[in-house]
Amino acid sequence: MFLLPYLFLVVGFAALIKGADFFVDGASSIAKKFGIPDIIVGLTIVAMGTSAPELATSVSAAFAGSNEIAVGNVLGSNLMNILIILGLSAVIKPLAVDSSMFKRDIPVMLICTAILPISTLLGRYLPGQYKLSRIVGLILVLFFAFYLFLTVRSALTYRKEHANEEPDESVKSFPWWKSILFTVGGAVMIIIGANFAVESAIAIAKQLNIGEDVIALTVVALGTSLPELITSVVAAKKGNSDIALGNIVGSNIFNILLILGTTLVISPINVSFVTLIDEFILLGVTCYLSLTAFTGKRLSRIEGASYLVLYVGYATYLFLR
Repeated sequence: MFLLPYLFLVVGFAALIKGADFFVDGASSIAKKFGIPDIIVGLTIVAMGTSAPELATSVSAAFAGSNEIAVGNVLGSNLMNILIILGLSAVIKPLAVDSSMFKRDIPVMLICTAILPISTLLGRYLPGQYKLSRIVGLILVLFFAFYLFLTVRSALTYRKEHANEEPDESVKSFPWWKSILFTVGGAVMIIIGANFAVESAIAIAKQLNIGEDVIALTVVALGTSLPELITSVVAAKKGNSDIALGNIVGSNIFNILLILGTTLVISPINVSFVTLIDEFILLGVTCYLSLTAFTGKRLSRIEGASYLVLYVGYATYLFLR
């Protein structure tokens, strides 16, 4: 029994790695067939698929009344998405940043990240105690619907403007049935693999007597971010930086607007001062990502390494506190 969580962890990783490989190939093939840019696929289909574990974990935590896990999962996942996943992806291969991301997606990520600490401060009801209400959740969900509308409209516009262009031969094109099978099957493998990894990681953490708040911000967040990690790293290795970067930006937006929004609609969440600090840390990290992406229109290996160093510092702070 003692070794069982470690076995499940290995099985989960194996399913994640192969599932992500299928998922990236299938999503890219569908994008090519529809004439949709990879960046839109990364921001929508891929981001939604890889955010499924965060949604399941946070909603389950909300119904169970585990506020620390519900909020910590989103904050921890978004921090890991930027600092670890983008960091590793950029170290493996520098990521070009599509100009369209500066017009809509990165500003939206900044705005929805800033909403968290502002809403928390406005919900203060006792010294050091705050509440995120159902109204805040409803606003986040409506904001998500508007963002999704803008993204789909952008995809349709792109398809119309580039209808006569030759398809990108560097992207594999499979038959429809195979493209759908790879995308759906890959997503299922990612979700199943993530569930195995999360459950086994929590069991291992409890064996080591780690607290629930730290588990939420590290073990659970890392486990639910494994789909983004594997998918983005695989996409980066394949030279598909649009899916690698779009996956992370889209996932961070979905995590806050859809996942945390849905969680709050189900049940308002009490937030401590310590969690408020984590919200401001996430905002600072998001600003740093925006700055580094904008300055060179790409994320270099040095910038990727700086993300990893920042996460080591944050993890150290977590265990010291």
